[in-house]
Amino acid sequence: MENDNLLPLLCKTAQGNKTAFADLYQQTSGKLFAISLNMLSNRAHAEEVLQEAFIKIWHNASEYNATKGTVISWMISIVRYRSLDALRYHKVRKEQAMGDDEYDEQDIDINYDDQTKLVNCIEQLDPQQKQAIHLAYYKGLSHGELVNHIDTPLGTVKSWIRRGLQQLQRCLTL
Repeated sequence: MENDNLLPLLCKTAQGNKTAFADLYQQTSGKLFAISLNMLSNRAHAEEVLQEAFIKIWHNASEYNATKGTVISWMISIVRYRSLDALRYHKVRKEQAMGDDEYDEQDIDINYDDQTKLVNCIEQLDPQQKQAIHLAYYKGLSHGELVNHIDTPLGTVKSWIRRGLQQLQRCLTL
C-alpha cells in the first residue's frame, strides 16, 4: 500500500471518479478499520467511523497536500480524528446515562495527573525515540512506513521504539 499506488487513486477521487474511490477503499479500508477498532474497541462504532472517514475523504480528496505526508498517513489522520470524536461522543452519552450523581471529580484529577506525567515522560525521550513513537502510535505508521518516512534502517527504528517504550514505562512507574 505505497503512496505511488494511492496517489493516482486519490487524485481521480478528487475529480469525482467513483471507480477510483472504490479502489482506494478496497486498498485501505482494512488498515483504517483496524486503527479505528483498536482505538474504539467496538466493532459497530469502528464501522461507523470508517464510513464517516471515507465520506470525508470523498469530499476532501482535493485538499490532500503531498508535501505534508503520504496519502495513507492523511487518511489515517482522518480516521484517528473521527475515532477520537466518537470516543468523546460515546463517553458523554455514557456519562449522561449514568446521571450527574455518579460524576466523580477525583477521576478527572487522576486522569489529568496521568496525562501530565505522560507528557513529561515523553519530553524526556531522545528526539529519535520521540519521533518514532509519535509516528508509530499517533500517526499509525507501520515499521516499513517509518523506515521510508525517516530514512533510517528498520533495525534502528525498531530499537528506537523499543528503548523509548521501555524508558516511558520506567518513567511512568516512578
